[in-house]
Amino acid sequence: MTSQDFVKFALQISVMLGFALIFGQFMRRIKQPAVLGEMIGGIILGPTIFGLLAPGLFEWLFKSSANVTVMRDASIKLGMLFFLFIAGLETNVSDLKKLGRKAALIGLVGTVVPIAAGVVLVYALPHDFWGEAVQAHFFAFALFVGMNLANSANPVLARILMDLGLLNGGIGTMCMTATIVDDLVNWTLFAIILSDIAPSGSASATSLPMSIALVALVFVLILGGGRWLGPRTLRWLKRHVSWPSGFIAISALVVLIAASITEGLGIHAFLGAFLVGAALGGQGDEHREAHNVITQFSLSFFAPIYFISMGMTTNYITNFDWLLVLIILVVALASKLFGVLLGAKMAGMPIDRDAWAIAFGLNARGATGIILAGVGRSAGVIDDRIFVAIVVMALVTSILAGPMMNWLLSDRIAKARTIGRQAEVAAD
Repeated sequence: MTSQDFVKFALQISVMLGFALIFGQFMRRIKQPAVLGEMIGGIILGPTIFGLLAPGLFEWLFKSSANVTVMRDASIKLGMLFFLFIAGLETNVSDLKKLGRKAALIGLVGTVVPIAAGVVLVYALPHDFWGEAVQAHFFAFALFVGMNLANSANPVLARILMDLGLLNGGIGTMCMTATIVDDLVNWTLFAIILSDIAPSGSASATSLPMSIALVALVFVLILGGGRWLGPRTLRWLKRHVSWPSGFIAISALVVLIAASITEGLGIHAFLGAFLVGAALGGQGDEHREAHNVITQFSLSFFAPIYFISMGMTTNYITNFDWLLVLIILVVALASKLFGVLLGAKMAGMPIDRDAWAIAFGLNARGATGIILAGVGRSAGVIDDRIFVAIVVMALVTSILAGPMMNWLLSDRIAKARTIGRQAEVAAD
């Protein structure tokens, strides 16, 4: 890399991070997840706005050096490994045993119904409607659409519940536990889709059983092995490694090795990082300090740059298809809400305002949906037109979740805030 390349790389990252900070902070001010602002900032900074208004400057800054582009993309992907490691840490598989049937049914039915709806939607419409890029792996594409309709954004939902003061209550615990089932089902399906496509570039019926077996093996080795060895390893590290700096380095080492293995198997590096986090999640507080350091840096630096880059990957005006966006959005809303409510009914819960609030909370696709769409686009599962439709769906459902939960649970939220103020007065 030449000196000029490094200057251009530093300028690119600086501009991207600056836009992410400005638009992310604006969204926080209006009680929306920062990722929405970061995506909007990327759309403005990308070919949609900046590339249209100042094509020469845009070309010079972002397109004139292939070396810089490769280094920027690699740096962003590296950062996202640690972001998904953090997302995995929040996926405490042990919680499924505590809440049991209700959360599991809501999570499972609320995931399976949208997946089925997505597959039916893809096959119900003419194949040509979806474009030429998906024809070679049509069944994998149908599963991918279903997976995106089923996805729930764990980080976005956690932020909404935190802002409403409900994260540690019954509804908050139910929502967050249900997302564990959602995450496990969707990431498994996602890994199968990518492993089926990556080796040959097209899906084939004969390779599907092998893909499923490969994904199952990865889950057993990383998730199962990690949850068995994790506590013992943490206790040993606490005695023999400097804390927290040494543990941070070891965590990074394990994430990179797992990511390399899954990428080499054709599944995707992101799955390896997520599974390492899930394996270590909920295994005591001794590692919390070290993980907090990784969390703060990843959320403050790597994640904003990634979501800015997702807004810059395509022209959202020329690839915006109103009919496709409307179909994806309507089916996403209807299938997820119906699936969660059906799961709640099967679990013996009344379909009241609480159940509807849980449904709208799990309906938020947010950051996870954008990540899945971005990886699917780069892997050739979808084209730019479908990518834009999925991203718009993820943004709209995330924006909708907070206000709907606030309205549906207004009495409960007011009561919780009153109790909180009384507790503060008593403490004084």
